[in-house]
Amino acid sequence: MISKEQFDKEIELIISNAIREDIGEGDHTSLACIPETAKGRAKLLVKDKGIIAGVEFARQVFKYVDKSLNVRILIEDGTRVKFGDIAFYVDGSSQSILKAERLVLNAMQRMSAIATKTRSFVDLLEGTKTKVLDTRKTTPGVRALEKWAVKIGGGENHRFALYDMIMIKDNHIDFAGGITRAIEFTKQYLREKNKDLRIIVEARNLEEVEEILINKGIYRILLDNFNYRDTQKAVKLIGNKCLTESSGNIDEVTIRHYAECGVNYISSGALTHSVYNLDLSLKAV
Repeated sequence: MISKEQFDKEIELIISNAIREDIGEGDHTSLACIPETAKGRAKLLVKDKGIIAGVEFARQVFKYVDKSLNVRILIEDGTRVKFGDIAFYVDGSSQSILKAERLVLNAMQRMSAIATKTRSFVDLLEGTKTKVLDTRKTTPGVRALEKWAVKIGGGENHRFALYDMIMIKDNHIDFAGGITRAIEFTKQYLREKNKDLRIIVEARNLEEVEEILINKGIYRILLDNFNYRDTQKAVKLIGNKCLTESSGNIDEVTIRHYAECGVNYISSGALTHSVYNLDLSLKAV
């Protein structure tokens, strides 16, 4: 996984690029309507129910836009909220508050939706040993925000990108000429590059699970689109040799059944690609 320093840099890049994209040469509406010296106050109003996420990100955005802005947080990230709740107040330059408004809302609405969906999956697994993972099926350019939201919702991050973990999937296997060849090539590459990366290998059936297990040093086996019965067989076959992960069209109806098969992880792209934004507003007070 990436370091905190790398993650923080990703967040800084998201903020700087989003402000560049949205403000450009200037917020001409605010510059035209509001005196430069005008002071104001706004509140983040919740108009929905779910898990709030992005409060800390909002604080960082306001500070990036104007260090003199004062943010008073009332509700922390990861808290269950309802219509009418106020997450925070922000005081300071009216022009600065308006510059930050859209980025704050866009990010918080999306992050809160992801956190809410993640929490619903986590709650469905209560009492099992299985943990919920995200995937790389994220919105280009804002992956760090969406993975942050998964963590806030109680899930765990899979690899952040292509560079922080080895994940040998079906296409890699087919292009390499088979599972064992792909694993052998990978181990040789890691030795030559002096890299210490965990290796995950995808299995499409029980025969592939058996072949993967012949090879040593595998961190996790991904059971892709297995049915319940074959998942149970695979988990028994793998035992304590490595960790297990289920994936492939797993939803609110099926997730508990897969967890009860005994897998360590369930990954779901739906956490980040199939959510509806939480309704939030930034209102002057």
